[in-house]
Amino acid sequence: METLFTVLLILHIAAGTISLIAGPVSMVNRKGGKQHRLTGKIFFYAMMLVSGTAVTMAALPNHHSPFLLIIGVFSAYLVISGYRVLNLKGLAKGRKPPLQDWGISLVMAAFAAYFVFAGFTGGSFDSSSIISIVFGSIALLLVAKDVRKYTKAPTDKNFWLYDHITRMIAGNIAAFTAFLVVNNTILPPVVAWLGPTVTGTAVISFFITKYKLKARKEKATGEVVAGKTGSN
Repeated sequence: METLFTVLLILHIAAGTISLIAGPVSMVNRKGGKQHRLTGKIFFYAMMLVSGTAVTMAALPNHHSPFLLIIGVFSAYLVISGYRVLNLKGLAKGRKPPLQDWGISLVMAAFAAYFVFAGFTGGSFDSSSIISIVFGSIALLLVAKDVRKYTKAPTDKNFWLYDHITRMIAGNIAAFTAFLVVNNTILPPVVAWLGPTVTGTAVISFFITKYKLKARKEKATGEVVAGKTGSN
């Protein structure tokens, strides 16, 4: 059993290192470009290996770890839903999502509810309880957003882009959080856990604002051109 744990740990560290490099590189590459797609796929598969090994290690006897379980499950949900949304552009036209997307969201909802419940009923309201509640609550909010777009057609045709940005950067946040928590020897635990979330949220806001302004500008330009054409 210890040999299995060691192998899983080596794979986990290797995949985590790759994700820490590929994630930021993908972010700065031109969205939709060849390099962005390549580094994005590398990041996706690396994070899937990170998540899979984390959950497996957390389930092994004598190695139970709420930290690994929370990060593993949440990371998997973020990158899978962030990748899947690229295939859900048709929701804005009234199309229905495949059952697998419902399944992904419902599984995350169950784990998120457990994280929140465990945080409030853990006996001592310490940093681990706060972390469990915060991550569980964030996951529930994202699942609620999933359900909303699955049941009601999004009014913004670029919803998929904003969701993709949010989920994939959140996956980066999870990777950096895990790195900090494991290697941190200076910062308070809560800062190590939530610091990347605060920083990453600002990055998400930056990119979403950037692309919303770009879309608004393109729409305004199109309306001006249409107006000039109609007046001729």
